[in-house]
Amino acid sequence: MTTRISTIRRSVLATALLAIVFPAFADDTTNLDGVVVTATRTEQTQNQTLSAVTVIDRADIERLQPSSLADLLRGTPGMQIANNGGPGKATSAFLRGTEADHVLVMIDGVKIGSATLGTAALQDIPVDQIERIEIVRGPFSSLYGSEAIGGVIQIFTRRPEGAFVPSFSLGVGSYSHLNGSAGFAGKSGDGWYSLEASHDQTHGINSCRVGAAEVGAACFADQPDKDGYRNNALTLQGGYKFDEQWDADVRLFRSEGHNYYDGTYTDSDKSATQVVGGSVHYRPASNVKLTLSLGTSGDFSKDFYQGVYVDRFDTHRDLGSFQADIGFWGGLLTTGFDWQRDHVDSSAGYVNAFTGVPVNSRIDRGGFVQWQQTFGSQSVQASVRHDDNSQFGSKNTGSVLWGWDFTQTLRLTASYGTAFKAPTFNDLYYPFYGDPNLKPERSRNIELGLRGSYDWGYWSLNAFRNNVTDLITYDAATQAPGNVDQARIRGAEGVVSGHVLGWLVTGTATWLDPRDESTAYEGNLLPRRARQTGNIDLDRSFGDFSVGGTWFVSGRRYDDLANQHPLGGYAITNLRVAYAISRDFKLQLALNNAFGKDYETAWYFNQPGRNYMLTLRYQPAQ
Repeated sequence: MTTRISTIRRSVLATALLAIVFPAFADDTTNLDGVVVTATRTEQTQNQTLSAVTVIDRADIERLQPSSLADLLRGTPGMQIANNGGPGKATSAFLRGTEADHVLVMIDGVKIGSATLGTAALQDIPVDQIERIEIVRGPFSSLYGSEAIGGVIQIFTRRPEGAFVPSFSLGVGSYSHLNGSAGFAGKSGDGWYSLEASHDQTHGINSCRVGAAEVGAACFADQPDKDGYRNNALTLQGGYKFDEQWDADVRLFRSEGHNYYDGTYTDSDKSATQVVGGSVHYRPASNVKLTLSLGTSGDFSKDFYQGVYVDRFDTHRDLGSFQADIGFWGGLLTTGFDWQRDHVDSSAGYVNAFTGVPVNSRIDRGGFVQWQQTFGSQSVQASVRHDDNSQFGSKNTGSVLWGWDFTQTLRLTASYGTAFKAPTFNDLYYPFYGDPNLKPERSRNIELGLRGSYDWGYWSLNAFRNNVTDLITYDAATQAPGNVDQARIRGAEGVVSGHVLGWLVTGTATWLDPRDESTAYEGNLLPRRARQTGNIDLDRSFGDFSVGGTWFVSGRRYDDLANQHPLGGYAITNLRVAYAISRDFKLQLALNNAFGKDYETAWYFNQPGRNYMLTLRYQPAQ
């Protein structure tokens, strides 16, 4: 216990010390006035939010020069990434110590992910297609329903910035890496449009370390070869404002990946993530906004072995939503209804093991109400939701968040919330495995936060405790999945960001105590989650040149529930430089894992060594 308390104190003191030191050297302001929608399903500035939010915009993406979405997310507070062997390989995101399928992922307001696996294919979403990412940490089932136990990641695709703005990029790098993107976006009268296409390919690395077959790990095969990856993606969207009351938008996103890996049953796959959606907004009065949204998303996967087809798993998700935002009594009432249908089309026959009846779809209906109000220096956000699912029945969730601006620069926050995660189709109906009587996983989260916003930048500290029950895991007694696991996750996060002597400095630190509380593994650490992680970004411009670096550190973890397979701690350093050739052209060079650190985020799966990426970008200055 003394060691745990000391670790928390060190994390908190480190962030507090930076918050004290920063003002003495600061020379600029960090902007928190950007609009955030994910935390409340309504528009508010990041500074107004009562929840823990991280926003990554297009300027951040181009400054940091990440090689993938996973690299971009890795340094954010509370986030840990596991990857099965390099570019394009299966990637999992663990937010605040919860499971990889406890994070809701959306693209432009549409939920994505596989109804069979329960996770989204993050490895197939190219950063060239992304305009902005909002990461909200904490329980949000009371607004979004299933999956939002650890938080929500919402990805917004590229949007126009001027009347007509073309853009392209071309990059070459290590491992025969080649990528490129091209597109244009613009506004014309009361309309806007955007088109972006991208291509990415690499010979990759040997995804699975030799020796896996002997120890029964990872890919269970010894195949020392390079495992390549290709990706093609397209975003097409537009909108029109008919008058002061009516406007509408439509969007299409599709990303296709072709991935090679090591394995004895399958060794390659073709996958696709697709989103089609649209929304209509009507403002009958200045204090009323009505929104109708319709969409569909798809997660498609086809597996092969030595070029021969093996199986396929396709998920179709149809969604509809109606939301009303009504302002009165100085507050904002948000109420609405969500409809969702999951449909599975697979080579595996999904059957109810007890009745023998095939099951390939389910419907969820959710109604929600939220109230937001500010009383002088205090603010409140409260929401409740009722979900009625055709598979497991009804589920109620709720949350309340409170904030107090006790000075002009300091805000104290506190919150309590419940959340749930619906069982996947694999858990319920996979042949000779699933249990159709599984219940949803449930959580209760309590959180306390303190943050400061100044001319020099901002800082924040958040501490939380999350109890998750009815976790679904394999039950040896029944030789099937069961609601037999439970977890207790405690943690603290610290963030500080600002300009110091011309440098943009951002530091994050996360301490976690993610414990398995089940009878079989009571007290063990949950797999693939380190107790300590930290990240520092440094960037500065010198005229037409800019330089920067990222240092990420992770403590040791285990790869299994029994804590028998340790994964060592590691630190990696990424360096970057950019040169503005002209107002419109920029040349960028990134050196990733600059010191060639050998490390694993999943047992026996390799990670790239020292590698570089040289990129030429074009976009007319506005």
